[in-house]
Amino acid sequence: MAIATINPTTGETLETFPALTSAELNTRLDGATAAFRRYRRTSFAERGEKMVRLADLFEGEQDRLGRLMMLEMGKPLAQARAEAAKCATACRYYAEQAGRMLADEPVPEATGRCHVRFEPLGVVLAIMPWNFPFWQVMRFAAPALMAGNVALLKHSENVPQCARAIEELFCRVGFDEGCFQALLIEKESATALIEDPRIAAVTLTGSVTAGRAVGSAAGKAIKPSVLELGGSDPFIVLPSAPLADTVAQAVQGRVQNNGQSCIAAKRFIVHTAIYDEFERLFVEAFRHLRMGDPLLPETEIGPLALGRFVDTLEHQVQMAVKAGARVLVGGRRGTGPGFFYEPTILTEVPVESAVYGEEFFGPVAMLFRARDFDHALELANHSAYGLGASLWTRDEAEQQRGIAELQAGQVFVNCLVASQPALPFGGIKESGYGRELGSLGIREFVNAKSVRVEE
Repeated sequence: MAIATINPTTGETLETFPALTSAELNTRLDGATAAFRRYRRTSFAERGEKMVRLADLFEGEQDRLGRLMMLEMGKPLAQARAEAAKCATACRYYAEQAGRMLADEPVPEATGRCHVRFEPLGVVLAIMPWNFPFWQVMRFAAPALMAGNVALLKHSENVPQCARAIEELFCRVGFDEGCFQALLIEKESATALIEDPRIAAVTLTGSVTAGRAVGSAAGKAIKPSVLELGGSDPFIVLPSAPLADTVAQAVQGRVQNNGQSCIAAKRFIVHTAIYDEFERLFVEAFRHLRMGDPLLPETEIGPLALGRFVDTLEHQVQMAVKAGARVLVGGRRGTGPGFFYEPTILTEVPVESAVYGEEFFGPVAMLFRARDFDHALELANHSAYGLGASLWTRDEAEQQRGIAELQAGQVFVNCLVASQPALPFGGIKESGYGRELGSLGIREFVNAKSVRVEE
């Protein structure tokens, strides 16, 4: 795939970019190594001051950055602006909390005068996706740099201008040259780069296939890695949930970011006592969704990021129908230019079918009828993924049982699954391992050094 800006709304290739040569890449690696030797000695206060200035830029330039996201991957402009503003929250959070999170920890139970010291590892390679082209990067970069590491970003080939914009922002607020660099390279080069001794660790957000390749390369090189590999999140609705409000949340949870989110609700599992009314309201809401140009304020769903994603989604829906599913609404690619696919609801998807276990990365919802709560939990956990899950019920006993029994890295009750700086984010099973964000996220790429001193 070429490194290029392709406008998803029109399908037009606007600009292409050459990949770094081997010599240029080597220079970037040397620069990062030199930067780390200097930067690791800075204080939390020095790092935090720059990070706060970075937050100010994200807030002040959210329109410019939002339009860049919209241009390269099709996100509706209002959502794109909100993403830029959200990046500021991560910058401010870690600027304020990193010193506390990584302070020396006394160990009074040990023999002697002991503590644990947290030190940065070095150059961290981040392989990031296109769907949240700024937030995905900053939720890694803010904690990594506040911990004293430096970063190399290998962004998706279809968002090169977003990648360059992030590097430019870091430079403008005073981070030393080499502390954050965007590498315009192809994905094959990124996997090979993990073996380079100048790389200390790697983090990936991407597909299961990419995760296997990156995790294998990191393991072979004996380097720490964090993998976030997507999901097929269940959205469970029980009879005590307020139906109209829950349906509204269900629609938003499926079509936000044009349906292209790892933690989007994808499998809607509804108790049989309220299933028929939920289906009626859900289908009606999908029929009225406005799909179109992401620049227009009335647009609720823009295009998919690339043409091949439309092909994939179309194929998945066709396979589901062949397996016995019914299309309640949608089920067709858009007409005219651009990479559009209609908001779609599938029902009666056989759980034993191959397509049931796949992630639909677009505005396609799967709707299931559950006999009771036991059956709902069984359906929810019947997945190779385990990223997020949401449970909608006002019954406290049901809430506690769902929290305990849902197999996921995060369970949200009566609200949509969302990432936020203070909460650790990540999954289990084929959704990956390790955590971003929160105190756990900043400790992924540090050396927890045990220290004992005897007088």
